[in-house]
Amino acid sequence: MIDFSRLDQYRENNRIEAKKALGGLPHSIWETYSAFANTLGGIILLGVEEYHDRSLHAVDLPNPDKLIKDFWDIVNNSEKVSVNILTDKHVQKQEVDGKQIVVITVPKAERSDKPVYIGENPFSGSYRRNGEGDYKCTKEEIQAMLRDASIKTQDILILEKMGMDVLDYNSLHRYRIRMRNYRPGHVWEELDDEEFLYRLGAAGRSDDGKIHPTAAGLLMFGHEYEIVKEFPHYFLDYQERMGGERWTDRIVSTSGDWSGNIYDFYFRVYNKLIQDIKVPFKLEGGDRIDDTPVHKALREALANCLINADYYGRQGLVIIKDKEGVTFSNPGNFRIDIEVAKSGGISDPRNGALIKMFNLIDIGERAGSGIPNIFSVWKKQGWMSPEIIETFEPERISVRLLMGDDKATIKTDDKPTINVSGTEAQKTAIIGYLTENITGKTSDFCKLLSLRSTRIKELLSQLIADDIIVAEGANKNRVYRLKEKI
Repeated sequence: MIDFSRLDQYRENNRIEAKKALGGLPHSIWETYSAFANTLGGIILLGVEEYHDRSLHAVDLPNPDKLIKDFWDIVNNSEKVSVNILTDKHVQKQEVDGKQIVVITVPKAERSDKPVYIGENPFSGSYRRNGEGDYKCTKEEIQAMLRDASIKTQDILILEKMGMDVLDYNSLHRYRIRMRNYRPGHVWEELDDEEFLYRLGAAGRSDDGKIHPTAAGLLMFGHEYEIVKEFPHYFLDYQERMGGERWTDRIVSTSGDWSGNIYDFYFRVYNKLIQDIKVPFKLEGGDRIDDTPVHKALREALANCLINADYYGRQGLVIIKDKEGVTFSNPGNFRIDIEVAKSGGISDPRNGALIKMFNLIDIGERAGSGIPNIFSVWKKQGWMSPEIIETFEPERISVRLLMGDDKATIKTDDKPTINVSGTEAQKTAIIGYLTENITGKTSDFCKLLSLRSTRIKELLSQLIADDIIVAEGANKNRVYRLKEKI
């Protein structure tokens, strides 16, 4: 809110626009109305002049009431402005140094109203605001707003030109093992892959009765080279920059040596993110007990980044880990106000089917509690509050999580390691470990279960005989991984 007694101390910026309006309602006001509504909102000051030093000063409007009437007449004319998002409280007269001005407060438009545009064509009359003023939106920006305006989430679209062979069934196999771990006895457990994908929302039936992948199914389980056919700008990038600007470790979806889908990316990246959190992997009765609140917050931040990205948008999804913390950045904007998101309780997901898929394997939150939880955890750690940045040209959300100088000093309700008894529980624990870590050595499982290597080797042999895992390499270099489904 502007302190009008100190108007000369304000400057035109991303949220303030001044217009003298001595000759009547300026035509350019509608570009600014559209720009503020399509960006972050802002205040239009009629009867205010910008001096050479950029300071703002009131000029006495000869007839502010007529300006207000003319404004309402046009903003309510759907042939001239696409939608009126204002109420009476948004347009007020204000006295400054004995002079009358008009203050128009334009809120950020709801996604269902965007784009707010001038005239009858959104592609020629939509504007946005940046630090330099109003600019005409690109075709890509308008298409993104139109996608977000839909009641349906983007990812339930059935891709009728694609067959089910675009999916990586090894990724799906790993997903089903993890779901069986977290939801034993689920009613979908015995379904074949195609029916399972249909129930999951990863596949849908077209009008001709044939099954095709949905956008969510393609993103979650597809091969990267198939995903880019539907999402041309799709790109997942994880970088570690521990020695400066140059990355020291990197995972990209285009490497060709893994699927490149978001399910496999999640686990590859999560295991990198937690390497500096020095809490041993422990179990109790087959359930993990080693998680700290920081582990959970990082999982939430990573899942949010993947779930809320606009995969049709320009540029890819980038996660950067450095000595100070982690930055999560994805294409797309916030569908609700950032301050509302911080408060929690309200959720407006861009990709609802992806949320369901992650929830079924115990990842992510539904009720809008993810962001508040991250802020709460960081506060309890005594770390700097997370920073959320929304940018445009193109639309992008970045979340910066600073973790202090020593990532090893995580506060946790630590518990002593408790041995897992019972063969089936021990085998389940090994499967769970391989689901998250892709490969493991005998020594990893000894530490995991506090068992001697002879007992671990017995369990591994049984899992190989059960056709669940395979061994690769020999002697000290031998590793184990889940068997991939053909």
